[in-house]
Amino acid sequence: MESRDIILRPVVTESTMATMDDKRYTFDVDTRATKTQVKHAIEEIFDVKVIKVNIMNLKGKLKRQGRFVGYTKKRRKAIVTLSADSKEIQLFGEE
Repeated sequence: MESRDIILRPVVTESTMATMDDKRYTFDVDTRATKTQVKHAIEEIFDVKVIKVNIMNLKGKLKRQGRFVGYTKKRRKAIVTLSADSKEIQLFGEE
């Protein structure tokens, strides 16, 4: 898999924005990606030094629309910790 196929999107919530001050970033990643693949993809795409990668598998939630019942898509979430001397990841374009 290529780096752009492994990292799908950043997870931007109130709690993940608070952890960005500690250089911890959260991304949705491919469900087949390993920790080492995520580490190399982040280092290649953003040109930073990764210390640690924590990965969680999240099951799909049960949703209903009238009488129809189904599950949302399962996903895999990675929390990436950067080294103290590496630059920060710019998720939003600064002007």
